[in-house]
Amino acid sequence: MDLFDYANEQRMETEAPLAARMRPRTLDEFIGQEHVVGEGRLLRRAIKADRLFSSLLFWGPPGVGKTTLAKLISGHTKAHFATLSAVLDGVPALREQIKLAKERRKLYNQRTLLFVDEVHRWSKSQQDALLPHVENGTFVLIGATTENPYFEVNGALVSRSRVFQLQQLTADHMTQVLQQALSDPDRGYGRRNIKIDDDAFAHLVNIADGDARNALNALELAVESTDPNTNGVVQITLDVAQESIQRRAVLYDKDGDAHYDTISAFIKSIRGSDPDAALYWLAKMLYAGETPRFIMRRLLILASEDIGLADPQALVVTSAAMQSLEFIGMPEGIFPLTEATLYLATAPKSNTTTHYFKAFERVSKMGQLDVPKHLQDSNRDGKALGHGQGYVYPHAQQDHWAPQQYLPDTLLGTYFYEPSDQGYEAAIEDRLAKWRAAQREALNIEREEHFEDYNEDSLVKIKRTFGNTLR
Repeated sequence: MDLFDYANEQRMETEAPLAARMRPRTLDEFIGQEHVVGEGRLLRRAIKADRLFSSLLFWGPPGVGKTTLAKLISGHTKAHFATLSAVLDGVPALREQIKLAKERRKLYNQRTLLFVDEVHRWSKSQQDALLPHVENGTFVLIGATTENPYFEVNGALVSRSRVFQLQQLTADHMTQVLQQALSDPDRGYGRRNIKIDDDAFAHLVNIADGDARNALNALELAVESTDPNTNGVVQITLDVAQESIQRRAVLYDKDGDAHYDTISAFIKSIRGSDPDAALYWLAKMLYAGETPRFIMRRLLILASEDIGLADPQALVVTSAAMQSLEFIGMPEGIFPLTEATLYLATAPKSNTTTHYFKAFERVSKMGQLDVPKHLQDSNRDGKALGHGQGYVYPHAQQDHWAPQQYLPDTLLGTYFYEPSDQGYEAAIEDRLAKWRAAQREALNIEREEHFEDYNEDSLVKIKRTFGNTLR
């Protein structure tokens, strides 16, 4: 490298985007992914000891540190570090790297680490070209992908690699990234007088949605497009932050009242069978950066709690939507999430699954009641103690049903479950009424104890008691 090349390289580093300048130089500067490169973890130990002998695949969403990890490896290894981009480079470039790697091994006994960014963008045949050289040790592959490698990368290549899944950065991680950029005097804005309002800072953290590159790009645009005031201070307001990241702020603190009020409005809109309102609150939550998994968990609960047997397919559809969301991720995951929302909002409603708490309350008040002898397990003490004797096997009877006793003696005639007249459950109501009448007649049950449905306040209290009991 001559003086002109060196000067040009120094100038490019100085003029590089903030996200490139703030790329961590050491493992200690690396933020997030503690489960992969935290102190004492396998990959961290291997990087520090320069003992990478098996290929690696870094899988995770954009801006979480896949390329950064690869560059950190390059700084800790004595092996030659080469890079390719699956977006820009094809098989000819790969062949050239293979040729150079073989020469280094032959002439200098030097290993080669080959980093392929966006490796999933290569076709199957292009990925096949990697395989024999990974197998014979021509180079150690380090691949980065935003897609699930078990589906988008050749199985033979995956089987010869260690897959590390990198997680989306948390709000705390994003805060550290931005604060680091604001305070670093050499690579960041530590030498400039910059003041960023709390709501503007929170907006950048929230809307960047775990993508450090996105957050740093927005911060750079905000700073570089804002003139200092008369005191020489570059003041970043919420309006500036919104323009820089091209998203309006929505009142939605993930740990505050707006968060709980919005999810409450979403659930109550679905419970109230208003699909239009449900879509609005869903859009607000996702726009504000809510985690789709959180919303899907609430939909799964609602499918059982507020629809239940009125439409048993509600839980099936929502479970399938949850699996689809996990499989394809966002942004396309919005479609199964929306499908589940609309299905639940337009389904018949029943909250009879909450009748469980009626039985729970009775157990908590009455304590342990003996299991009737004919219902007890006959495999252990059937002969000696008569357990299981007198039990009638329903499938051997007409209509696969027998009018025998199932509750303890003191609870005969107690009905915890009262079917609604909605959807599929209406058929259950008719069928169950006939069974109960025949059972009362066969067992001479005179008493009938029915329970009132809970109102919302009493149900909340019972759930809280139930939760405390589980703890």
